[in-house]
Formats: sequence, structure tokens, C-alpha cells
Amino acid sequence: MIAVESVIKEALEVLRSGGIIVYPTDTIWGIGCDATNPEAVEKVYALKRRSDSKALVLLASSLDMVARYVKEIPPIAVDLVEVNDRPMTLIYPGAICGKAPVPPAKAVADRHFLAWNVVAEDGSVGIRVPMMDFCRDLAFKLGRPLVSTSANISGEPSPKSFKDIPQEILDAADYVVPAALEKDSTGAASQIIKVELDGEVKIIRA
Repeated sequence: MIAVESVIKEALEVLRSGGIIVYPTDTIWGIGCDATNPEAVEKVYALKRRSDSKALVLLASSLDMVARYVKEIPPIAVDLVEVNDRPMTLIYPGAICGKAPVPPAKAVADRHFLAWNVVAEDGSVGIRVPMMDFCRDLAFKLGRPLVSTSANISGEPSPKSFKDIPQEILDAADYVVPAALEKDSTGAASQIIKVELDGEVKIIRA
């Protein structure tokens, strides 16, 4: 039997030190890091061979945590979360994030701001409160959102289970969560809905 608290402790040590993890989410297996650490986020982009011009999905422990990293939560978002019965990522306007450094300066992590490189060009950010205790507990104990991007090389199929994860990804991670914890994953991507302060809702992926 897996000691979940021990797994969370080991994952937290890596996340707090700026490392990256491979872990099961309520949807598919993901690559994760501290979403307030721009250097850790860069490692994720590099591992996936993906341009940092694309935003990343984040996981938060609750709407209270989401509220700390966006300027305002649209009321419609609260309604959607309350009635939701499947994994749902909401794209919120007005992310609270740090600024991209001007070379040769280095990006600095600040837990009060999302890393500039997890946010879309329009200032929005996709965040999900996962329907999985492990992910919620991990984000809660970290005290800030987690990056959650599929554990694959960009352009290749997303891993529905542990056996689908490329060895290259596993070898590069600083910590890999035991495969036994994937029992609460659906193996399917979440729906994605963009919400606006005026109540407008746009379904990006059903």
C-alpha cells in the first residue's frame, strides 16, 4: 500500500527546491512544478520541447487559492465549479503574475505572483481545482498552484496511464510519483471553459 503522505512530502521537497515532478492528476499524467517559479517553468517547457509562448494549465487546491492569483473571479466561475461533476479547467482573465526579466537579469520566484511564463499573452490563465485528493493536498501543502501539463513531448499523444509516459520524460524528472496513485485519474483531458467578468462563457474544449 502506498503511503500517500510520504509521497506528498517527497514531491514537496522537489517542488520547493525548483525541481519538476511527474504525477497523476484527475485527468492524465502531468509534468508539474511550482507555478510561481519561472525557472522551474522553463525546465518544463524545455523538457516538453515546447515554446514558452503557449500558456500552461495550473492546479489549485480551492477557489480561495485561485482568488490569490487572479484579479477577480467572475461570478459565473463560482457557479460552474459548484455544479461541476467532471474535470474542468477554467480560463480566468487578469492573472496576477511577475514580469519577464530583461536579459541578462534572471527571473526571480515570488510566491505571491504566478510565473510570467505560465500566463497567456492576453493575461489570462487556465486553472483547475482537481477532482482528486492527492493533487488538491499537494497544492494546498505547497501553498500555491502547480503547473500541470501533459507528460509527453509536445506534439506526441498525451499519456492516459503511467505506461504511456515516454522514458525520456521519466528520466528527466526530479521525482516521479508512484504509478499506483493513478487509480483516481480519468485518463481523459478536462473540459476547458473561458470565463469573463461580464458573465460571458466560451467553451474551448467540451
